[in-house]
Amino acid sequence: MSWNPFHPDIMEDPSSGHEYLLDQCPVHFFSSPEMRFYTLSRYDDVSSCLRDTTRFSSQYGQGPNFSEPAGMLCDPPQHTLYRKLIQPAFSPKAVEELRPKVISLTNELVDKILSGDSTFDLHDEIAFPLPVTIIAGMLGVPSSDLEKFKRWSDIQVEIMGSGDLDKYKEEQIEFQNYMLKHLRGRKLELAKEGREGKQDLLNLIASARNEQDEAIPESDALSMLNQLLVGGNETTTSLITNLFWRLLEKPSRWRTLLEDRSLVRSAVEESLRYDPPVLGLYRNSASDIEIHDETIPEGEKVYVYYAAANRDPRVFNKPNEFDISRKARRHMSFGLGTHFCVGAPTARLEAEVVLEVMLERMPDLRMLNSGERIKPFFLWGRKHLPCAW
Repeated sequence: MSWNPFHPDIMEDPSSGHEYLLDQCPVHFFSSPEMRFYTLSRYDDVSSCLRDTTRFSSQYGQGPNFSEPAGMLCDPPQHTLYRKLIQPAFSPKAVEELRPKVISLTNELVDKILSGDSTFDLHDEIAFPLPVTIIAGMLGVPSSDLEKFKRWSDIQVEIMGSGDLDKYKEEQIEFQNYMLKHLRGRKLELAKEGREGKQDLLNLIASARNEQDEAIPESDALSMLNQLLVGGNETTTSLITNLFWRLLEKPSRWRTLLEDRSLVRSAVEESLRYDPPVLGLYRNSASDIEIHDETIPEGEKVYVYYAAANRDPRVFNKPNEFDISRKARRHMSFGLGTHFCVGAPTARLEAEVVLEVMLERMPDLRMLNSGERIKPFFLWGRKHLPCAW
């Protein structure tokens, strides 16, 4: 027996392959004409891999294809420098300052739903517009360009998960030119105003300088903007849709939350554990690596499978049960170590606020059907989630 992440059954339900990987094949090799990689699935192996940037490098990208190092998708010390540059935008204080905006925007979206038909698509009308509006605002992008941003973000994700890095070449060039113009425009503003201007993410990147007090390369700045766009949009959209999907597929879960709002935070964490928006990301073997009597040769891609680690029975009691009262926050859904997701606090904030607002304003919410999943094999979310109120 083997495991194929592209098999229709696995695409439909990735968890259907977890038991095989965890019990029988903790180091799995997959090969196709488009790509090849090893997969690590056990919690302890995933944890060790993510903490070991010497043997498991990010130097050639965190997707299934080898790419040139840029921005934060590098090993320390370059990664450390770039992460430090943008960290102020994701500090506890900065994230908490976002809360009123997230609450206001969520209520605006709910107002629009309640003023229309009793049926709606939760993905299209809540889960997509909220995160993309927030991250676009943090990047200083006008709201009039949100649809462009969504399209570009979808394209970036599809490219990352395919075997063709030149796919959508014209759209990639369009996006890069847009962001380059935006970046250079902000640099001109900063030159006139000084570096004490608005401290949004774009400002932090436009004014960033390296340890030699030189402006960081535009290629790295654009890479960071791209990573932040995708990370602050696609994954949070899937977190929100996955959360409501599981809560509504068994109405008793929704009723439990209506009766006990203190479970909101643990419900979000259980959604992250059970249905991670990013099933896994990649590292590159910097040497021959021995694990479980298997050898991962130097120079191979290694799929770090968060989703399987989150269901490892060695760590989680009854891992295949969705339990909104579960207290554990040891899931791998935001990664671990050096490359732990910088936007994790923002994603948690948005998901918690949406859930709190919907419980308050749409207590009779119900799901019509489970919709359909998004396309990229290494991501997990609903492309549509038809609901009614």
